[in-house]
Amino acid sequence: MFFFNNESRLDDFTTKIAVDWYLMTGGRNKHLFHLVTPSPWPYTVSMGLLATTMGSAMYFHFYSFGSLLTLFGLFIVVGAATAWWRDVVREGTFLGYHNSKVRSGLKIGFILFVVSEVMFFVSWFWAYFHASLAPTVELGSVWPPIGFDNSICIDPATVPLLNTIVLVVSGITVTWSHKAIRLNDYVSAFYGLVLTVLLGIEFTALQAWEYLSASFSISDSVYGSTFYMITGFHGFHVICGTIFLIVCAWRLWRGQLTQDRHVGYEFAIWYWHFVDIIWLFVYTFLYWWGSTFILF
Repeated sequence: MFFFNNESRLDDFTTKIAVDWYLMTGGRNKHLFHLVTPSPWPYTVSMGLLATTMGSAMYFHFYSFGSLLTLFGLFIVVGAATAWWRDVVREGTFLGYHNSKVRSGLKIGFILFVVSEVMFFVSWFWAYFHASLAPTVELGSVWPPIGFDNSICIDPATVPLLNTIVLVVSGITVTWSHKAIRLNDYVSAFYGLVLTVLLGIEFTALQAWEYLSASFSISDSVYGSTFYMITGFHGFHVICGTIFLIVCAWRLWRGQLTQDRHVGYEFAIWYWHFVDIIWLFVYTFLYWWGSTFILF
């Protein structure tokens, strides 16, 4: 059987990295905090983000090389971020730098990150409610705007309802996996995690099919703009959360997550529940309320 001893499987290269790092720091830390060694990845990621932003702006203004610069920036961001997170995993798993004090600080940092993500969605919903609760005369003074009847708006009882069920079930499976790993049942934890990943992929596929079959686009009035921005931004978070869970599944497979040390997996679970909760708001207000009620 392939599962899961509590000792991480260190290959020769990783062992060499661990030994070199220990010798470099001299093993002289006398405090509870982790002083991070100099790293090129924050600077590299920031340069990649700058290239992505500049490329996107040029693409929107019809510069021929804007798309190439955007793709180049995204390649730099993904590559550098992967290397950065790899180093973080090594620090916590192989080198033992993430003690209880460090893990507590990481949790606070991740909570603040999730709060910042919440504010992104607050801004999009603010735009949506600003347009829908007081529709202007250009929209026909109604919501959905003139031209968006039941044949155009997406029926909330079809694919959106199925996606809601998929995400709710995925929240249950990821909670089951978390409970299992805390009970030292790594096999059940792994299978629960795999089920969650499959449900996340199913959600993304259904969302893509919905976009392809929709009869309106992002340029169709403020309704299309807010609809695609909110659902697209949420779909992007689902993709990121699915990748996050895939990495956790791989680490669980490799024996890098234990009953007492699985902070990265907890972060993935928090992030996934955040995605679940946001979707409930998306379904309620965009699909059900916003598509079926006409406001005068």
